[in-house]
Amino acid sequence: MASESLAPSTSNDSEASCVSMVDVLREEEKLEADATAVLGDSDIHNCTYPASYIPRQALYSCLTCNGQAGVCLACSYECHEGHDLCELYTKRNFRCDCGNDKFPDNKCKLYPTKDPFNAQNIYNQNFKGLYCVCVRPYPDPEDEIEDEMIQCVMCEDWYHGRHLGSKDLPIDYEEMVCTGCMQKFDFLWAYNLYSQDTKTIKSEESTAVVDVGGKRKSSNGPEGGDEKSQETSLPTCKGDAKTNNCDTEPAAKKPKVEKSEDSTQQEAANSCLLKQLLNRDVLDRDCATFWKAGWRSKLCVCPNCMEMYKDRGITFVVDESDTVMAYEKRGQDKQTPSSQYDKGLQALSSMDRVQQVEVIQGFNDMKSELSTYLKKFADDGKVVKEEDIREFFSQMEARKRQRTAAPFQYFCK
Repeated sequence: MASESLAPSTSNDSEASCVSMVDVLREEEKLEADATAVLGDSDIHNCTYPASYIPRQALYSCLTCNGQAGVCLACSYECHEGHDLCELYTKRNFRCDCGNDKFPDNKCKLYPTKDPFNAQNIYNQNFKGLYCVCVRPYPDPEDEIEDEMIQCVMCEDWYHGRHLGSKDLPIDYEEMVCTGCMQKFDFLWAYNLYSQDTKTIKSEESTAVVDVGGKRKSSNGPEGGDEKSQETSLPTCKGDAKTNNCDTEPAAKKPKVEKSEDSTQQEAANSCLLKQLLNRDVLDRDCATFWKAGWRSKLCVCPNCMEMYKDRGITFVVDESDTVMAYEKRGQDKQTPSSQYDKGLQALSSMDRVQQVEVIQGFNDMKSELSTYLKKFADDGKVVKEEDIREFFSQMEARKRQRTAAPFQYFCK
């Protein structure tokens, strides 16, 4: 990349520790992209309460006010500035609690008129700053093992990778379902094996049927019957199962036959992909599962399955727009065309070589001084506040003015 030549080369150990402006701009771009992904589809200026239960939004729990409530992004800035906030990343179908009866001493500044409680909100241990089956905070000051945290798509709790029951975590997955949710929604095992271990489904005209709980139970139907192998998509050809010939007679020549309600229900049951998958032997496993992109689109959406999703409160599982990836994509689409990285490179390109070196040297000086300044906070165990950072830059600006004025003071003597 041509812009890399803007940074001076490093030839010794002391210079090797310096950071070029291009490095800074790249880091800024990465941070900007991460922030846009998490916050980009959330409203930074207005409380989201009037929009009711938002399909997905960035949320925070205020441990200073109440460790069992969630506030939206705008309220975290306006109503809870300086408070001990716990970042919850994103949650689905949540309505902002800020200022309701969970906050008796802190009314919402952005939208004061709110119902006492939000009955449909779901809270878990994350709102208290605790995560995983180990029920520990993150980051955990007592945990010396470096481990990534992964969010379960069903319960939306966060888990250490080492506590998911899998020896090796896959690298090509989009979503994870934790061990507890795999036990609670055990019908997912059929899809997990289907998507990872098989290429075809064997459909039998016999025994197994599926109830709304996703369990398998035997029926009194006829046993045996001819098998036919069909592709992973649902069958579209309603032909003769014995001859495997499609009925291609034009619809206009067919006599119209009224279907009874029972026959319609039976036809829906026969077209249920989950029923076909559960005809196989599926063993429960005591571990989390990892799912590749697009797995939700493979779930059965027949009337029986849709009723099952509704009864169990998981209709979101067949909604691709519910995914965090879709949420982040919406945030990225809102991003301004010109990033800080692009603006920085444009500014550097307009400078001559001397100016570039001066800017880079100034940045390295600031980096060194800031590290020294912040070290005393780390040594004393103090929290760095906004006024501390303002004080640092004020002191740095004063020193800069002194250095600039010094030569003129000398010649005036």
